[in-house]
Amino acid sequence: MKDETWFWHVRLGHVNFDSLKMMAQNEMLKGLPSIIHSNQLCEGCLVGKQFYKNFPKKSTLRANQPLQEIHVDVCETIKPCLFGKKLYFLFFINDYNRKTWVYFLKEKSNVFSCFKKFKTLVQKENDYSIKSLRMDMDNEFCSNDFNEFYEDHGIKRLLMVPRSPQQNEVVERKNRSILNMARRCLKTFWLKFVDCAIYLSNRCPTKSLNDMTPQEAWSRRKPNVSHLKGFRSIGYVYVNDQVRTKVDVKSKRMIFVGYDQKSKGYKLFNPNEGKMVINKDVVFNEEGA
Repeated sequence: MKDETWFWHVRLGHVNFDSLKMMAQNEMLKGLPSIIHSNQLCEGCLVGKQFYKNFPKKSTLRANQPLQEIHVDVCETIKPCLFGKKLYFLFFINDYNRKTWVYFLKEKSNVFSCFKKFKTLVQKENDYSIKSLRMDMDNEFCSNDFNEFYEDHGIKRLLMVPRSPQQNEVVERKNRSILNMARRCLKTFWLKFVDCAIYLSNRCPTKSLNDMTPQEAWSRRKPNVSHLKGFRSIGYVYVNDQVRTKVDVKSKRMIFVGYDQKSKGYKLFNPNEGKMVINKDVVFNEEGA
């Protein structure tokens, strides 16, 4: 961790060193310095990724505009989970540029309402509308409410045969990638890490795009990564004068567990109080991760 290359390897969710060097050389991210390629072995990557099996060759059929095809999948969370009682997470992946969104659910019955929120969000951010969904035949995607919604909004369903993951290799690759990254963290923090991993994967290269990250392809702006920190790093959070006395400490030691995209602050966990906080005024010790 004395080598800055290793810091960025960790900050970007243990992205491989070849991709890290390529992103720096092609200036794909703002705030990413020049990277000296390292051939050293990362034990964490071996623990999470060893015995990786190749997926089938990628499909030659690709969407030719944003939101033309959205890949959808629901996954059950790893238990136990320290934060809340969310039992599932829901992926939406834009086939055109691989931009990914994730939502956390208490019940599978919440999938329909979550999809409507997602549809409203992405169509307001983009000039296109959702044309089709690629999904499995689970009941949550084939309810009467969903069927009526498909017809009312002209959305085509692309259903997969049960137990045939190769029909939706985009989702399978994403699931494998996120779970490989999640094995690097404590199970109690893993739900927060999934959210963090999606944030990072949107800012990492993909074979589906040339010299561009999914985030840049979606927003048309090069993402800045100068604020990234290693997951589970130690953060010293400033305590505002209004909530402390003159004899109270001015900072609290917490654990970094992600990024808040609404406020652009850091998400941190206070182990002494068992609470989550969001704050911008944080001093990090990444070697203490």
